[in-house]
Amino acid sequence: MTDITKEGREFIESLDKFCGFNRKWLVKIDEPTDERYGYIPTKRPIEKYLEYGVINLDKPPGPTSHEVVAWIKRMFNIKRAGHGGTLESLWVN
Repeated sequence: MTDITKEGREFIESLDKFCGFNRKWLVKIDEPTDERYGYIPTKRPIEKYLEYGVINLDKPPGPTSHEVVAWIKRMFNIKRAGHGGTLESLWVN
C-alpha cells in the first residue's frame, strides 16, 4: 500500500515550490488517508476529471461557444457538456 498521505503532502509542497513559496509545513499528527475518499491530483484517473472536471479553455476568435462545446463532447465522447458565461473575446477600443 502506498503512503498517500506522504504523497499528498509532497504534491502540496511541489505546488509551493512551483509558485515560488518557501514555507515549511507543520504536521501535528500524521494520520493515514483512506484511498476511498479521493485522489492525489497527479494520480486521479482521467475518468474522474471528465465526470467532475472543468476545462479551462481560451477560445480563439471564429468558432462559436456552441461549436466549441460540440467539439469537446465529440473529442471526449461525452453526452453532457456546457459552458459557463461567454466564451467570446472582449474587444476593447
